[in-house]
Amino acid sequence: MQLLKDRILRDGQLFPGNILKVDSFLNHQVDVDLLCEIGKEFRRIYSDCEINKILTIEASGIGIACIAAQFFSCPVVFAKKSKSINISNDFYQSDVKSYTHGNINHVIVSKDFIGSGDKVLVIDDFLAHGCALRGLVDIITGAGAELVGCGIVIEKGFQHGGDELREKGIRVESLAIVESMNPKTGEIIFR
Repeated sequence: MQLLKDRILRDGQLFPGNILKVDSFLNHQVDVDLLCEIGKEFRRIYSDCEINKILTIEASGIGIACIAAQFFSCPVVFAKKSKSINISNDFYQSDVKSYTHGNINHVIVSKDFIGSGDKVLVIDDFLAHGCALRGLVDIITGAGAELVGCGIVIEKGFQHGGDELREKGIRVESLAIVESMNPKTGEIIFR
């Protein structure tokens, strides 16, 4: 998606440790017009699929998933990173390692919101090593639902999480795949 790539080149910031900061438009301050175009693009990509739920993980994926859901006319379910007192004890859980935060999250989804017969599209902002996606796929599988595919805004192709998921037969569609980036020069090369 050229619009997204242009925005990454213009406003993305590179830092050592393979960090691409896009918080000025995607996951801290949000450019709603851009997210609308992203939602339309996911709908175009998955136009041949029946989808009745979109699943994401808190927090950065929620806004993207909500805007995309408008184009699929379906609800968004998000995996919570901690159990609160208002969630029943009847939930699916998967452990997800966060490279960004350096911890393990026990992500949960209430059994009230995903189950057998659901056709689920996963949407998230970033894909690097694939830990979050694998956790969400485990939840979908555990629920007896059907994983239709994964829609990713930005994939770090050089970290191979997307390639590993594709090798397992999971449909992963990324709008921008970063092949390499150099924080010293500021250069970003897309696949």
